[in-house]
Amino acid sequence: MRRTGCESGHAPRPTPVREAGLPDERLMNRPAGWQAWGMRRPFTLLAAALLTGALAVPATAADGDGDGEFTIRDPRITESSGLAASHRHPGIYWTHNDSDDGAYLYAVDSRTGETVATITMTGVGSPRDVEAVSIGPDNEIWVGDIGDNLGGTWPHVWIYRLPEPKTLRDQKIRATQYVVKYSDGARDAESLVVHPKTGRVYIVDKNEKGGHLYEGPADLTPGGTNVFRPVAAVPDLEATDATLSPDGEHLVVRSYFGAVAYDWNGGRIKRKERLGVPFLGQGESVTYTADGTKLMFGAEGADSPVEPQDAPGGSDSAAAQGGSSSSGEGAGGDGLSGGLKTGAIAAAAALVVVVGLRRLRRRG
Repeated sequence: MRRTGCESGHAPRPTPVREAGLPDERLMNRPAGWQAWGMRRPFTLLAAALLTGALAVPATAADGDGDGEFTIRDPRITESSGLAASHRHPGIYWTHNDSDDGAYLYAVDSRTGETVATITMTGVGSPRDVEAVSIGPDNEIWVGDIGDNLGGTWPHVWIYRLPEPKTLRDQKIRATQYVVKYSDGARDAESLVVHPKTGRVYIVDKNEKGGHLYEGPADLTPGGTNVFRPVAAVPDLEATDATLSPDGEHLVVRSYFGAVAYDWNGGRIKRKERLGVPFLGQGESVTYTADGTKLMFGAEGADSPVEPQDAPGGSDSAAAQGGSSSSGEGAGGDGLSGGLKTGAIAAAAALVVVVGLRRLRRRG
């Protein structure tokens, strides 16, 4: 959908109030696959929530390091679709809405959940569907206006690049706009990553049956069309976001209820392990922390939560990796990893006790 322009400044938008029992209008514009999950299969969704909540063992972080869980408090941010950890400002995470907002980026302090700066991008016209944000070399912010709720019908999409401000305050910053097309036709996408060493831009398209990692030209040009080409398959995931580790060696792609870690391998990615993710509602975002030790998972909605998990390769992940390959293998990429074994055993034990008691009562 088209948005209004942003040149006249930024006024806070009131948080919409919906009547109980009525579906989110934005969800009604989702492709049929999402409607099947969110509208036609409520009990499946509830089961996934209960299962993930029962098994998840949340990671913890020191209160002052900015890598603990937090809630985005800004009432303007109701559709946080992307997340990127600032390397210039410790504890700050950049996010954005994905529709009906304008060319805005929000700097959220993870220690308080409050927005400490609002950036208005100028020189980019009216964004259509901003879905991703990533930090590239030299502290540059890259924004992916790459969503297409019509199922991949836009003849082109856009990417914006702007410098991350040295001072966190409300301000306007001019961005460079790039026109992007795919070599194999239009498509919907919500995941954009920028390699922290080379600065090359990549997109993962969103497909219920699994998509592809698309590689952009070595240098994007603002004066023409930049063609992205598929370089690797990303099977079994309806990708809603992706993130590259700060050293550029690992890629994590998430879906609504799961995630998969890959070795980067020069962009010819190799699958490493399936990851469990915290259930937060409509899971839309993921980013590595600035030091690369954790993954931060986010979701859409007012007062949306952001929660950490240990990043693949850490001590906790390595200890649990042996059981990760068989966990949730039939879930089409949305299974839970072996890193949740302790919670799974406890939940299974509790289930056995409950079932046993019910059987004893029936016999009595």
